Amino acid sequence: MPELLEVAIRVVVIVGAFLLLPLIVGQMEHKAMAHMQSRLGPMYAGGFHGWAQLIADGVKFMQKEDVIPAAADRAVFKLAPAVALVPYLVVLVVIPVGPGLAGVDLDAGIFFVLAVMGVGVLGSIMAGWSSGNKYSVLGGMRSAAQLMSYELPLVLAASSVAMAAGTLSLQGIVEAWEPWWLAWQAIGAVVFFVAGLAELRRPPFDMPIAESEIIMGPMTEYTGIRFALFMLTEYAGIVVLSALTTVLYLGGWQGPLLPGPVWTLIKIFALAFVVIWVRVSFPRMREDQLQRLAWVGLVPLALVQLALTGVVKVL
Repeated sequence: MPELLEVAIRVVVIVGAFLLLPLIVGQMEHKAMAHMQSRLGPMYAGGFHGWAQLIADGVKFMQKEDVIPAAADRAVFKLAPAVALVPYLVVLVVIPVGPGLAGVDLDAGIFFVLAVMGVGVLGSIMAGWSSGNKYSVLGGMRSAAQLMSYELPLVLAASSVAMAAGTLSLQGIVEAWEPWWLAWQAIGAVVFFVAGLAELRRPPFDMPIAESEIIMGPMTEYTGIRFALFMLTEYAGIVVLSALTTVLYLGGWQGPLLPGPVWTLIKIFALAFVVIWVRVSFPRMREDQLQRLAWVGLVPLALVQLALTGVVKVL
């Protein structure tokens, strides 16, 4: 196959997955929350099992007026949703779904992923600052503080897996994975997943955008399609977090009988369901509880996992 054609196919597949998978997760969240919390509305849109709920939401956002506050920095205000969304598209490029099935196999793929994911917070800061709204600015600062707090345990947990596999390549980590890692790296898996939820500002870690606390944080002044892009960012983040957890801790495409990419997707959607389940099950944390969990809870656990990995590798 000509190199240019291969690159074009990879780009089309990655962009298609980026556009489709978050929508599937969004639809799954509607249905799961409807069953868990007896929400009748999402079960009736369009008839059978509320199949048109996501379409109705899309039409709603398209019909809303695109309002830009008079005091806003218009250029930054318009750019912020894209800055928040694009990093997750870039991350998908290096996540393998099967043997040799990745947009790019980087030797330092795990650090590339963590670095790019950290860029997303700039979108929140830009949105809050450019809105000309003091509450939006405060929400943006809260988002930045939350990301900085949970970035450390996230990186430490991922470093433990890289140490265990002896490589920074995501493809190499999956190839080195063994079933007994489920117990050996269990602490790191929990730390990574919880820290990832906090970085996505998913409940119960949604203080910066909690309607009962500070309106919608940096997104307060956004309407229509621009607001929908922030919602898409959240669901894209769920897909990326689930995919990374699958690759690092659950063996990626490894599994019996079924093809590798099918196993990868099964694990991704199972973890996405856990994200939704956590949202429904746990109350929102206070800001002090959120910071305490990061520094007093997750960071020590991540260091314990790192030390355990070092001991096992030496012995």
